[in-house]
Amino acid sequence: MTIASNSRESVPGGTHPSLGRSGRVRRVALGASPRTAPVNLLGLSRDTLETFFAELGERPYRARQVLKWIHDRGVTEFAAMTDLSRELRDRLSREACILAPEVCGEQSSSDGTRKWALRLDAGNVIETVFIPEKSRGTLCVSTQAGCALDCTFCATARQGFNRNLSTAEIVGQLWLAGRALETAPPGTPGVTNVVLMGMGEPLLNFNNVVDALRIMMDDFAYGLGKRKVTLSTSGVVPAMDRLRETLDVSLAVSLHAAADALRDRLVPLNRKYPLAELMGACRRFLQDKHRKHTITFEYVMLKDVNDSVSNARALAKLLADIPAKVNLIPFNPFEGAGFERSGPDAIDRFARVLQERRITTITRRPRGQDIDAACGQLAGAVDDRSRRPEHFARLEASFQQRAGG
Repeated sequence: MTIASNSRESVPGGTHPSLGRSGRVRRVALGASPRTAPVNLLGLSRDTLETFFAELGERPYRARQVLKWIHDRGVTEFAAMTDLSRELRDRLSREACILAPEVCGEQSSSDGTRKWALRLDAGNVIETVFIPEKSRGTLCVSTQAGCALDCTFCATARQGFNRNLSTAEIVGQLWLAGRALETAPPGTPGVTNVVLMGMGEPLLNFNNVVDALRIMMDDFAYGLGKRKVTLSTSGVVPAMDRLRETLDVSLAVSLHAAADALRDRLVPLNRKYPLAELMGACRRFLQDKHRKHTITFEYVMLKDVNDSVSNARALAKLLADIPAKVNLIPFNPFEGAGFERSGPDAIDRFARVLQERRITTITRRPRGQDIDAACGQLAGAVDDRSRRPEHFARLEASFQQRAGG
């Protein structure tokens, strides 16, 4: 298989993507000349597929049939879709396609974690990780080639940024994992949960991400419940509000510090949306009664940086009026990171401070470290258009100068 041939908006080199430049897939005019690029049905939600078939003169229920063929059964050849008329199958073969990213590498960890490298275009490679447990299987999905944010402890950010992924490229990661797991050893769970915690900031690719989530949650596709899908963000406040109004999914916030000065260094997006604004967005996200009543806050544990008892007390105070669960993530090192993992005693002390204040706290067990598949280690290969590595060097030098002064 090759990557989807849909046209995509891209982000000019050296700029960050925004909600207005989402990389949304441009729809190809239906019924057009065969020379027109075929529509990749892998990236179309049920509503869009219904429009597609209506313009072909077909009934809306064709969308449900095709969704099941593509996503539930993993079929890519229209000729095999036997409940469609021969005429429709022939027309789809001319005007549409079902294409996922190309698998260019696969690794398996000693703990059962699997990582796939997926080739896109222009030398870009993204990574997708599957984490099996006794009763569930979690797929960690990427949403961008690289990342436009500057989080200093993350391997993805060090590589720079190229572009947003299309809806087909996002959904294609789940589609490919499903096919790969069909031949997994007995007892291996299938994908029961999806977390958008791979490469990239999902809310800076808003439209394509929402379209992908709609497909993942559609009963005629993957049927994932809203509690089984988690979107992780570093705190793009306007997009958090927009997500609240658009789709009901679980939310995770990459926090990592409870004071603006430290978070400015670790998560530079904080300079644009400081903690007061971020916490306000979290409270608004929980206002609707039908939503999940907690937000997960991710906190990577960095030795002598953010792991002291005073840091823990500040975090407890910050989250005091927000229904929260805290995931403490032991830092996963990578070459040139410049940080060290907090020791077990420091992590335990930190957790106890939060638990004493009745904040649900879980210390995440690192998975897939031996294949660089753990949290913060995903890198792939990115044709950088942002000069991000040079920026990191200047940024760190600036902080070191301030610390010295």
